[in-house]
Amino acid sequence: MQLKGPVPIAQKTYWLEHAWLGDRVEPGVALGVTADGRIAALSTGADAPPPGAEVLRGLTVPGLANAHSHAFHRALRSTVQVGSGTFWTWREVMYGVAQNLTPESYFALARAVYAEMALAGITNVGEFHYVHHAPGGTAYADPNAMGEALIEAAAAAGIRITLLDTAYLAAGFGEAPNPHQLRFSDGTAEAWAERVSALKPREHALIGAAIHSVRAVPAGQLATVAAWAQERQAPLHVHLSEQTAENDACRAAHGRTPTQLLADHGVLGPRTTGVHNTHLTDEDIALLGGTTTGTCMCPTTERDLADGIGPAGRLQRAGSPLSLGSDSHAVIDLLEEARAMELNERLRSHARGHWTANALLTAATADGHASLGRPDAGRLEVGALADFTTIALDTVRTAGPLPRLGAETAVFAASAADVRHTVVGGRHVVRDGAHTLVGDVAGALSEAIAAVRG
Repeated sequence: MQLKGPVPIAQKTYWLEHAWLGDRVEPGVALGVTADGRIAALSTGADAPPPGAEVLRGLTVPGLANAHSHAFHRALRSTVQVGSGTFWTWREVMYGVAQNLTPESYFALARAVYAEMALAGITNVGEFHYVHHAPGGTAYADPNAMGEALIEAAAAAGIRITLLDTAYLAAGFGEAPNPHQLRFSDGTAEAWAERVSALKPREHALIGAAIHSVRAVPAGQLATVAAWAQERQAPLHVHLSEQTAENDACRAAHGRTPTQLLADHGVLGPRTTGVHNTHLTDEDIALLGGTTTGTCMCPTTERDLADGIGPAGRLQRAGSPLSLGSDSHAVIDLLEEARAMELNERLRSHARGHWTANALLTAATADGHASLGRPDAGRLEVGALADFTTIALDTVRTAGPLPRLGAETAVFAASAADVRHTVVGGRHVVRDGAHTLVGDVAGALSEAIAAVRG
């Protein structure tokens, strides 16, 4: 990804003690950043910091991309660990929190959640947003007040966002929305498209689309959402085959799997990402791979909700690019998501080494950003956005291995707690483990969660 035309002059220089460059770790990397927040120069072999350079000790990697988030689910952490149940009983608890959200309380909660993400090295979030209206389904004076609250929350927390505005129109196949879901629904896909068309992108925010699931958008309206995204060349995400019950209901209603139904209505393709993709047939995998539809795995949520282990390896081999998300935010730790994808596959297959550390970091960086409509992020190279994060190599978790094994250390030993710095657009958002814009992230989380818990 090289800049075309004259190379802009670097306005600031960072010296990276160690840097992951996609296929290797290099010591002593000097990285120049332009005034508009892109990488203008990158050179290896810089044994000492250049004069005036800002020093980042540890392993610097491209900023992590959280490709699937429901920000308000952060309020469920630990609360939903009491007792037992299923995805469907968990959903009832989730509805209770959703009912208490207002534009003001959602801004406060999302700002704190996105600040937690920045502390974890995340520079870009894909927010799968479906709480659109007031309880009962009445539109706010600004019909996009809730989406705007999320966009502003990301700005206040210093990270980028792709708002994946979600069509959610039904409770199930042939079922009207239940009382909890009324505030999610625009009534029809045409009304959804009219509302979301009023949202405008800005420097830190892109606007994409989402189909909540095949059970939540009637088959005859899937093409409307897909066409909206196609016209704008926007990302399109969809929850896909997360639950066997959804597969069974789809077969009963349409005589085909959810993947086949999406294919029939033009939803699949290189700008589309299926989230979870857990319970798939061989034909489903071939369809997703053959259309280069992406797969976003969310292992910490999939294990928390007892969803199952998706066929990530088979999907990637078939041609489906992999990305990662923290989904319900049982934890917010993209390094753990990367590690869990490999370790889940080991448990299922009784074999090790399905992905290299480099491949797992690519899923957490370049491929995640691409799924969110930012192919110019996720790489430390000239022309890319100057979004990166530094992982300490001297903590109790990361001390000991040789620095050249930094990728392996990051994926298989480090955690979000080891993130030392996060830089977005060339500017520090997290410095020495402290957020520069949100002074007390834990306090902000506690206050915001208490306000929506009810």
